[in-house]
Amino acid sequence: MDSAAPHLNAGATASGQVPGLLTTLANAAGWLTGHWYLFVLALALVWGLGEIVVRRLALKASAERMALELAASRHFDPGLEEIFRRGVQLARASTSMPWWAPRRSKTVQIRLRADGSSPLRYRIEGPAGAQRLLSITPFGPDVTVSQARPITDEPREHTVRAEFILRGRPTAPLREVPLDPDPLQPLVDAVSDLRADLGDLAEVRLDIQRAPKWALRARRLQLMQAARRAERRETARAARWVRRDAAGFEDSLSWHLQQLVSGRQGGAVGRRLVMPPVPRRVDRAEALGKLAEDDHLVRLQLLIMCASRVEGRAQARLAQLQAALDVFGGRSRWAMRGLRVGPWRLGADHWPSRRAFERRWRHGYCQPPRANWVRLEELTGLLKPPTVHCRLPLLAGDLPSFTFGDPELLLQGLYRGPDGRRRMVATYAAETLFECAVGKAGGGKTERALAQAIGWAHAGGGLMFLDPHRDSWPRAAPFLAHDHLMDRIALIDLNTNGPAPKVSSWNPLGMQHGPAPHEVVEALTDAFTAALGWDDANAPRAITILTAALSVLVAVNQAACQAGRPQDQATVFHTRALLTDPEFRAAALAATADRLDEETRSWWKTVFPALPADGFAVVLNPLARLAANPVTRAFLGQGDGVYNARAAMDHRMIVWVCPAGNGPTDRLLTALLARDLLRAVRSRRDTPENNRVPFRLYFDELITLTGAAPETIASMFEDFRKYKATVHGMTQLLARLPAPVRLSLTQNASTLASTAGSTPAIAPITAEWGDSPTPAQVAVLDRFEHYVSLTVHGRRIGPLRLTGPHLDEVFADQARPGKVAALEHAARATAGALPLHQLTARAAGQLGRVAAFLAQHTPASAPLRLDKSKGYQ
Repeated sequence: MDSAAPHLNAGATASGQVPGLLTTLANAAGWLTGHWYLFVLALALVWGLGEIVVRRLALKASAERMALELAASRHFDPGLEEIFRRGVQLARASTSMPWWAPRRSKTVQIRLRADGSSPLRYRIEGPAGAQRLLSITPFGPDVTVSQARPITDEPREHTVRAEFILRGRPTAPLREVPLDPDPLQPLVDAVSDLRADLGDLAEVRLDIQRAPKWALRARRLQLMQAARRAERRETARAARWVRRDAAGFEDSLSWHLQQLVSGRQGGAVGRRLVMPPVPRRVDRAEALGKLAEDDHLVRLQLLIMCASRVEGRAQARLAQLQAALDVFGGRSRWAMRGLRVGPWRLGADHWPSRRAFERRWRHGYCQPPRANWVRLEELTGLLKPPTVHCRLPLLAGDLPSFTFGDPELLLQGLYRGPDGRRRMVATYAAETLFECAVGKAGGGKTERALAQAIGWAHAGGGLMFLDPHRDSWPRAAPFLAHDHLMDRIALIDLNTNGPAPKVSSWNPLGMQHGPAPHEVVEALTDAFTAALGWDDANAPRAITILTAALSVLVAVNQAACQAGRPQDQATVFHTRALLTDPEFRAAALAATADRLDEETRSWWKTVFPALPADGFAVVLNPLARLAANPVTRAFLGQGDGVYNARAAMDHRMIVWVCPAGNGPTDRLLTALLARDLLRAVRSRRDTPENNRVPFRLYFDELITLTGAAPETIASMFEDFRKYKATVHGMTQLLARLPAPVRLSLTQNASTLASTAGSTPAIAPITAEWGDSPTPAQVAVLDRFEHYVSLTVHGRRIGPLRLTGPHLDEVFADQARPGKVAALEHAARATAGALPLHQLTARAAGQLGRVAAFLAQHTPASAPLRLDKSKGYQ
């Protein structure tokens, strides 16, 4: 018995320890129950310390972020595969963080921003370690990636914020939005009426984050449990309806009649057997939807902030952006997060969400709502900059507004913005080099050019308006009739009208202004060859004869100017006397023997005497036609002509040149004017580039002008930029222009404009725009409506739809109809216009004056006589 006692005592001790342990646990539970706040405080302390550590690490990680700016070209048109690959890059880049970085800082952010500097800036911010990955895009050269500068926004008085969450079926995808039109178009339209002068700002931030596997598993488990609960509820509901239907049938009259007929009444013998439905197995793919697969699944945070200095504009902008996001909605849609209580919404703009929103906004954290799971395929519309299919608005920063009297701006037209406001837009004069306007007659081409020319004239600029039909002068005169302009305006009008017409004068061979002799000879010869179709193949003798004759006449004029007698200069009409009058020829050659080079003197001594007399007809016939017209005879027959293109450029003159008609004689005169203009502009090479005065040329009816001098006009569009002379050309049909002019014009045009017209006539211009707009769209434009492409800061803007400026509307305050008569008188006086009969008489006596001058300045030695009376056998 003694040996068993220890064992019994040990058992008793063990059995006593169990109640003691239970008692201890009960006491501990009781203490915790009584002091629960200590446990809660401990948990809160641990959580707080952990949050502090996480925030510090997140701040450190966010300080190491980088930013890239993406700018797409006008023809950027990516495919779905390219966009998807970009999304994969973004998802991968979100994890390019140190191991210690908290989950909230592991994100890549897409910022869509509109603040007045551009329609929609596309910017990507992410970990610094992902810069190399994100700098090379699948989009190729169509997208330029550059390092972005930090953005600092000035405070605005009115700011609204919003966070968006996916509503609807949580596993359903967003609507598949096609790439044409661009999915970004609704967002662009929402900010299209943004006004930078009012401080408007709108920004959309899209944070993409690769979620951890455990979070995805937890979400799937939650969705599966919810699906099973829903299936059980549906099964229970179906069972209740089955039992209710069975009970209702047993209480029906037909059931009781059946029981009476069968003789089985009462009891449970005849009762129907009811089989309740069994819950069906939940299909995983159906229950999880887009969350069923792990591939390319990300979490998304969508934040929007709008601001303005004007009350109400920020709220309206946020509503527009919210409506734009509805485009992506289907069974799942974007909805503003928060609680609505009557007219108030408790969301990101109010406590307690506002502080967390601003922290995420400021540091780039990504803490999306639990429901914001998306696949990359759902985000294709947001993973790229605006494409060619996106219609971008025109902002004030893209195209400056016209200011009357500003010499740096050229008026282009009236632009109607998306908000209905109209403003006069302009381009910068320094980079508006050549302009081409096409369209049917009366469409508004000339009106637009006149408005631009008048604005340029009032700003102090010089110009020449060459109009073969003279319609532009009466239209422009009331707006130029200002005292400060009258002394700069000259009217060269070759249209004889009225009882006492007045005509100006011009000597293409005049040397009183000191041009280079060989340039004058070359200009006149080239004008004749262009107008008459001469070349070295079909008229080599005519070109040689004309060149030799003009060389002598220019030498005569050089001698007359040096002698102080510019009024005694020879004109182009004296070519006949030089070729057919032995006395005049001998005197001219003797007086200029020391001014002609050896080759020219040798030609006159040896070649000229051997030429047949009838060989001069090809040269003299065009001159005879010019002399037969009293207007051209008076205009070109004066020794000291007044018209001087080079002086007009250097002194900022406003010159209106109106040739008459478009016949062969008029074409020759136009060719002379055009070639002299080309010579005058090229002569500006003697002036340093910074000292060259800008001068603008307006050519109305290019078809008429280029018919006389196609190569000359083409050279203008190619060379004038170097000498600060620019050309604005207008034509009804681009296809009717000679090929050299058409190619040079479209190649170098800073501005292309088209009014309405036939589809074939408009097609060459729309082809330059990539057929956007199409010829059919341009063909139905109203009068004074234009599609225009412009150049601003070296970048093409448009084509835009502009309303051509109507003079009576845009310059109504500048109209001075009562001073038109005074203007015309002053303009003709500046151009040296005299009565036609007086100039005709002077032109008739010019040969005598030249001969008298030669007689007085012929050397005493025997003159050189070249007698062709014997002819050539």
